Amino acid sequence: QVQLVESGGGLVQPGGSLRLSCAASGFTLDKYAIGWFRQAPGKEREGVSCISRKMGDWDESTYYLDSVKGRFTISRDNAKNTVYLQMNSLKPDDTAVYYCAAGPRGSWNEPDYDYWGQGTQVTVSS
Repeated sequence: QVQLVESGGGLVQPGGSLRLSCAASGFTLDKYAIGWFRQAPGKEREGVSCISRKMGDWDESTYYLDSVKGRFTISRDNAKNTVYLQMNSLKPDDTAVYYCAAGPRGSWNEPDYDYWGQGTQVTVSS
């Protein structure tokens, strides 16, 4: 069964950190680009970060929403079939449900992704 499962969300104070995990079962994540998206209450879902898949001699590339650049880092652990989103210096505006998705290429377009997780809640509040 193909499945993506996010974990690591929770309640954190402004300025704090969380690390989200996206674990795959039923397929190998390193053959896919992975995107992290988020949806805040009353807002549309938006792309936060994505990492392309390594292709031949080309290293994978990472991309970030402008508002998270310098604070969030996306990375892979292929041995664990898991992708992470390290989130530092969190702000109340980062509060949202965070989703990971897997697809053939990295993009900000949701239809480009074949598999989605169920989401994990991140709440940044004092």
